[in-house]
Amino acid sequence: MDPRRPLPHSGAVSSTDPAVPAPRGPGAPEEPALKRAIGPKLLILFVIGDILGTGIYATTGKVAGKVGGALWLPFAIGFAVALLTAASYVELVGKYPKAAGAALYTQRAFKVPFLTFLVAFMVMCSGLSSASAAALAFSGDYLDELTNGALPATLMAILFVLALAALNLRGVSESVKANVVLTLVEITGLAIILGIGLYAALAGEGDPARLGDLETGGTGYALFSGVLGATALGFFAFVGFEDSVNMAEETVDPQRTFPRGIFLGVAVTGTVYVLVALASSLLVPTSTLEKSSGPLLEVVKAGGVDFPHELFAVIALFAVSNSALINIMMASRLCYGMANERILPRAMGRVLPRRRTPVVGVVFVTLLAIGLVSTGEIAGLGDTTSFLLLCVFAVVNVAVLVLRRDRVAQRHFRAPTVVPVLGAVTALILASPLADREAGVYIRAGVLVLIGVALWAVNKLVLRVRGEDHPRGD
Repeated sequence: MDPRRPLPHSGAVSSTDPAVPAPRGPGAPEEPALKRAIGPKLLILFVIGDILGTGIYATTGKVAGKVGGALWLPFAIGFAVALLTAASYVELVGKYPKAAGAALYTQRAFKVPFLTFLVAFMVMCSGLSSASAAALAFSGDYLDELTNGALPATLMAILFVLALAALNLRGVSESVKANVVLTLVEITGLAIILGIGLYAALAGEGDPARLGDLETGGTGYALFSGVLGATALGFFAFVGFEDSVNMAEETVDPQRTFPRGIFLGVAVTGTVYVLVALASSLLVPTSTLEKSSGPLLEVVKAGGVDFPHELFAVIALFAVSNSALINIMMASRLCYGMANERILPRAMGRVLPRRRTPVVGVVFVTLLAIGLVSTGEIAGLGDTTSFLLLCVFAVVNVAVLVLRRDRVAQRHFRAPTVVPVLGAVTALILASPLADREAGVYIRAGVLVLIGVALWAVNKLVLRVRGEDHPRGD
């Protein structure tokens, strides 16, 4: 997820980058516009890089545990659901080409600042749960392949989170440069899996019959609920495409560039995911995949190709590190932005004088991430990420319909009305108890949101006591 998530308020857009001064008062000179440097090809690569990561590297086996050998099915359904919501984002970014995302769309559509805050905070929490899942994936079977299981997993996950926090505090430049390298590495890892799968298929290896097995523990409702549960968890692999809209102010001709960029980016990653799922199920028994926190390593071991297992483990460690780094960056910057808008306590907007990084925001999200790592597991945290973002996607799809009455001068992509309707319905279904989701996911998400509500309430009380104006739009 992109670290430049904007501030949720009455519609104006501010920068959450600590290097940029806070918004100025009336009559002050305007800040210079962002440079439009992202063309169509670069945007497609950005979308692909933003989606790829921990979801496919770490939760493939957990999805298999819910659905059986037909592992490809949840990813195919998730692909379709992602395309529906992607169409809504494409329409909205064409109408409002600002670096704002779900928070801006929610505010424009409903004009309820507290709802806007909830959407922004849920996005932040989804980043934390995603980063925490990545931390546990880092400390699991991929690391064990290099250390023979000699290191305690939870401790290593916590140290991993602390290391990311340290990199985040050092500076956004260092973090972004690391992100570029790690993205290339994670793409390489998936290309290796696809190559192994193709080789195995041509050589007649594996068990093709397994690809049609649906092992959801029953028929009828149980089958329906099991597939929904697997799809909801598998949807974790698709999150990230929505963040590309935050690059709208830095994209050349966004009304023309974004439809192609987002749709092609989601299509490429969706195709890759389905193919990786097919290769995984073809070569590795469901029981083996389910037990592994490094399922793609099992594919390498079973593929009949002499590829160094340790090398793939290193590639996978880089891949999950990339996801965690991006999400920790996003969460800390969003925390900083909300503090600058006086939606959260102002102290949370403090920055390091020399590094110009949001120190309190980084510390806050790091502590939450450590709590999640210490109390959760990969599947539960991945499902928490999906649940939070599915709730946000439902709001965004409804916002598209509400904002149809808001006419704009420029031409832009317009999705058929049925698309946001289906997007909202499918998001709500996947977020509902119909999706065979453990109660712990709802509890974890609820606790995270309640922390945000408590901070919001304390901040509001302090502002009232001081007699200061409340955040804009409230």
